[in-house]
Amino acid sequence: MGPASSEARADRADDVLALARLAAEPESVRTILAWLTRRTGGLAALIGPTGTVLATPDPDPGPDTLVTAVSAAASAAVELRRRGAPSAVFGGEGGRAVHLVRLGHGDAAGGDEPPYLAVVGPDDPRCGVLLADAARTLALCWRLEEAERARRRVESAEAHSREAALHLLMVGSVPAAQRIAGALGPALPALARVYVIECPVRRRREIAARIDRVARGRAWIVPCPVRSNHLIALVPPGPKGEGAGEGELERERADGLARLIVQRVPECRIGTSAEHPLRDTAAGYEQAIHALAVARGAPLRYAGFGRHTDTTALVSPEGRLWAQELLGPCLRYVPPRRADPGPQELLGTLGSWLSFGGAANRHLKIHRNTLAARIRLISDLLGLDIGRSLAGQSTAWLALRLHSVPPSTAETPAVPAPARASAPASLDALLSSPAAELWARAQFGPLDEAGPAAVPETVRTWLRADARLPAAATALGISLPGARKRLARAEEVLGRSLLRAPSAKYELWLALRASGSL
Repeated sequence: MGPASSEARADRADDVLALARLAAEPESVRTILAWLTRRTGGLAALIGPTGTVLATPDPDPGPDTLVTAVSAAASAAVELRRRGAPSAVFGGEGGRAVHLVRLGHGDAAGGDEPPYLAVVGPDDPRCGVLLADAARTLALCWRLEEAERARRRVESAEAHSREAALHLLMVGSVPAAQRIAGALGPALPALARVYVIECPVRRRREIAARIDRVARGRAWIVPCPVRSNHLIALVPPGPKGEGAGEGELERERADGLARLIVQRVPECRIGTSAEHPLRDTAAGYEQAIHALAVARGAPLRYAGFGRHTDTTALVSPEGRLWAQELLGPCLRYVPPRRADPGPQELLGTLGSWLSFGGAANRHLKIHRNTLAARIRLISDLLGLDIGRSLAGQSTAWLALRLHSVPPSTAETPAVPAPARASAPASLDALLSSPAAELWARAQFGPLDEAGPAAVPETVRTWLRADARLPAAATALGISLPGARKRLARAEEVLGRSLLRAPSAKYELWLALRASGSL
């Protein structure tokens, strides 16, 4: 055995060790192709059996000579597949040989034919052993990367399906959401609390898995489509107890789960809603967002929604008729083209806009220009400025709320027929009822009682300025950070979100109008 043979074996051993190290690198396929390009002096590429270029050392081949080399490798791979041979050397353009080796003999991940390792124009025409060794390592790396891509596709499909089910729940389409959830698992609970978990963006998937374990597989978890650092979870109640205090027991269970989550995942902040049926998921989500605003400043890093200040006091037959009259142009709208949004889609857009503002395009999966065009159309139909005016937004928000109330609830107590036939009440008439006045005082009561007076006055000034913080700060003669700090204090007192959507600004503006303080 001569020195040349021993040297060749040593070189091959070094190459195999180098390939093994490269296989552990991120993007190992591309890394190995780059190493082969340097090692052989030719261009290395991974070519599919139909001539598709699957991978190169550089995503952009660059000069025309490299593009020509890749094209020659693709043509050679198609010819090798036609011949049914595992490897071959073809004469390329300009005398540049194309070396090809098939990666494996069976089907690759996903059931496709295995691709080919191609090296165009190597310096050493006798590089077959190196390519055979590289093909074995590259085949494993390729299968792993294909499996990872398949996993991500499945994960993405599941996330989009869960997001679709959540969207259906938000607009009240419970049966359709249940069908989707039934296929994905777990099934949606009939009653649930909504948890909104704020967490680091890069750890959202990991934290979702940990929350699922903590909740023992009972939670239905969805990555928020609007905020990349939020998770939304529907958590069913625990087993029912007996006797009085059942509500308190359920609240303790909810707090216990939130406490366990923040203990195991300290980066989280959690807001939880009251218990709701599925048809009221949108209301539960708003409650959880309000609770999250409190949780951000709470030592325990979680908070439950504890204030019941919804618009039930404004529900009446007159209010429902007013809402139907106001939304009538949208409800009767006939789109000029079949592809244009119809009445229900416009109302869905309005609800998303009022909840998420400019981020509604991510919620609805439409372009921001499409969203802007729909908002202009809805403003024209309703005769309200819902783009920039808090008055128009608050009016539309109340109309949507009253319109969504089931008639059996809205029409109690009964109203005589002549009263039903009269013209719908105005907004001011709705807000002047004794029940509405009590509701309005309840909105600002905690602020007025907690003091100092600067905090409630800041909230009122902010509402009069269309919820624009710079304008409010100027009107108060204080700095922008100072105004923001006062509103953050108001969030703690009210237990409601003001600065982040969904915001309580619509209810507070309506309360301010009901009290005659605008």
